[in-house]
Amino acid sequence: MRAVVVQHEEHEGLGLLEKPLKDAGYALTTHFRSVVHRDLEAELVVVLGGSMSVAAVDQHPFLRDELAFLTERLALGLPTLGVCLGAQLLATAAGATVTRGKNGLEVGVAPVRWTKQGLEDPAVQGLPPKSVMAHWHEDTWSPVPDGVLLASTDRYTQQAFRVGKSYGLQFHAELTADAYGEWLTRDAELLELDGRDLTELRAGLPKLKGAEAQNVLFLERLVKALTR
Repeated sequence: MRAVVVQHEEHEGLGLLEKPLKDAGYALTTHFRSVVHRDLEAELVVVLGGSMSVAAVDQHPFLRDELAFLTERLALGLPTLGVCLGAQLLATAAGATVTRGKNGLEVGVAPVRWTKQGLEDPAVQGLPPKSVMAHWHEDTWSPVPDGVLLASTDRYTQQAFRVGKSYGLQFHAELTADAYGEWLTRDAELLELDGRDLTELRAGLPKLKGAEAQNVLFLERLVKALTR
């Protein structure tokens, strides 16, 4: 089986998701800011996060190519996993509208609340009602047509969805505490300009570290759900 990974930033890789994919028998192929039509019928496609907005197709033409690719994949009923920007692209391909969130930047370590339907989903079954995740996004989307809302936070309702055989996650279940700490260091100046307290943000890293085993379990179940 092949899992095609679309990566948008050098520092944003599969993280904790890599091992569950390999353990499930996937051979990984990674493309940077591009899609290849011959990959359309790959057993799985994973679209990762990025700093750009879905609306910025003129500045980033590869986003237009990815949207067309995902739209066709959804029409074929083939499974895709979108993370952060990838989830926004998947939501757009499914007919939702992505906009700048009215509640501003959601960044830091915070729980997501699984919905009733989320707790019944094969990817989530057995997890507690809340899971601690890393967040870093400012865009959100309208309800996904024919989609199932799986998770929300206090700041944004749309945090995870399933549509057909595909899943979108606004949060970063794949991030370790160490990796997220590196993100905070790399973008410290931008965060401070946005009025964020870096000390407060870093205080959440031990919580993310403590949630790692549970998040790995979630990712393992998610890969199984995508492989059915």
